[in-house]
Amino acid sequence: MWDLVWAGWLTNDTLAPLRTLLGSGGGAHRAKPAAPRTRYRRPGRVALPSRTGPPTVAGRWSRLPDRDTDPTRRAAAAADALLERHGVVTRGAVAAEGVPGGFAAVYPVLAALEERGAARRGYFVEGLGAAQFAVPGAVDRLRALADDHRRSPSALVLAATDPANPFGAALPWPERVVAQEGTGHRPGRKAGALVVLVAGTLTLYVERGGRTLLSFVDEDETLATAAKALADAVHTGALGALSVERADGEAVFTSPLRDALTAAGFRATPKGLRLRG
Repeated sequence: MWDLVWAGWLTNDTLAPLRTLLGSGGGAHRAKPAAPRTRYRRPGRVALPSRTGPPTVAGRWSRLPDRDTDPTRRAAAAADALLERHGVVTRGAVAAEGVPGGFAAVYPVLAALEERGAARRGYFVEGLGAAQFAVPGAVDRLRALADDHRRSPSALVLAATDPANPFGAALPWPERVVAQEGTGHRPGRKAGALVVLVAGTLTLYVERGGRTLLSFVDEDETLATAAKALADAVHTGALGALSVERADGEAVFTSPLRDALTAAGFRATPKGLRLRG
């Protein structure tokens, strides 16, 4: 059944089976409940099972409709999804999404949406090229944030693949210098990896599993803000426990990041610095 799900043929009305499959729901490890007893059951009659299958197939499954093969309608759907997902659509964002045909395929649709008043075209974000399309609400929000100079620098912890992370899509990954060349640790829009942005600046990259960190700034205050954001994500349950072993190509104990992580609540272990929720 899951082969059909991954192939895009089946869907479900609940995410519970997916959570169980990924191990986050914990349902697969719970003891199986005993069959309920009732005084109306006749002696010797076999009780019906409490569920019709394992938790990984719970819910109601249905076949997805066939994919639309019309290129115009597919391009229109892709353009709508890009606008809703990114707010501001740029050539780099389209390339990162892997849209068939690239920016050239959705450009006519975006231009048509502009003519209908459903999108705006302009130079909204400096350095991202002239061909930018945005939904009106995103433009207004960007202007409001640009005019608010009184806000303290905020930190965001995002999945590296999140459309809200511009690096590796609309923006290139910043250059960085590691203590040891050839460590093989490079940032990328990879599943399971995280980024920490402070006031819009890429500050930390957390590789999948949380054992390796990459930093992109040197300011102690900015690193401390990013480390605290990571700790807050763990404490609130947004992230699981983190156990950092290496930072910027060296052991975390000898890294400048050690002080920031320790101040945020990470505790030393034989292998590195660990934080539990």
